[in-house]
Amino acid sequence: MTYQPHEFWQILLAPGTHDRGPATGHSGFYPAVLPDGSQLVLPIRVLPGDGQSAVASLIINQASFAVEDALASALTELVAPFIPDIIVGVPTLGLPLAANVARRLGHSRIVPLGTSRKFWYRDDLSVPLKSITTPGGGKTLFLDPRMLPLLEHRRVALIDDVISSGQSITSALNLLERAGIKPVVIGCAMLQGEAWKTALPDHVETIVAPLHTPRLRLVGQGWFE
Repeated sequence: MTYQPHEFWQILLAPGTHDRGPATGHSGFYPAVLPDGSQLVLPIRVLPGDGQSAVASLIINQASFAVEDALASALTELVAPFIPDIIVGVPTLGLPLAANVARRLGHSRIVPLGTSRKFWYRDDLSVPLKSITTPGGGKTLFLDPRMLPLLEHRRVALIDDVISSGQSITSALNLLERAGIKPVVIGCAMLQGEAWKTALPDHVETIVAPLHTPRLRLVGQGWFE
């Protein structure tokens, strides 16, 4: 079965629709599995370098509302036991997911981090931002100082869309640390590979996600886990 580029992230398939470990390897897409067994077909993206490594990609703001809701619902169930008082969203793609989770927890708002500097922002509440999808960096992550009263002495949940190398979450954690904030839980829609465990060794037990996908390697004509 093949999928057109615009068809990814649009529907959830029944459990077992696609083989998770085909003998010939994956070709073109990877079937990720939600906690209820349903499958979400993700495109395979070859990483910069020698062309021998790839990841399964999720762009949540291109997903259908049904898929976003399913991921947010599953993530809410994982975050809820930590009893967060406020949700902090990591830009850009973590923001819609954070808002969706916050609504399901009965919250009235989120605290969005930002990459666009406003004139009242402070240098001490900013850090450089990098991620696996923007290796060149060049962005800065900001916390609006007006949001500090919402975070101080509160149980904070930090939400992003995907955690892969752990770089963007590390930036967000460093920024919150500058404000004296340590999240009780870190949530995302998908954990990609295992490199994030090395980058975030002190947070492994409090990082939750409904989807887990491996780093893929090219063997012959197929991508293998």
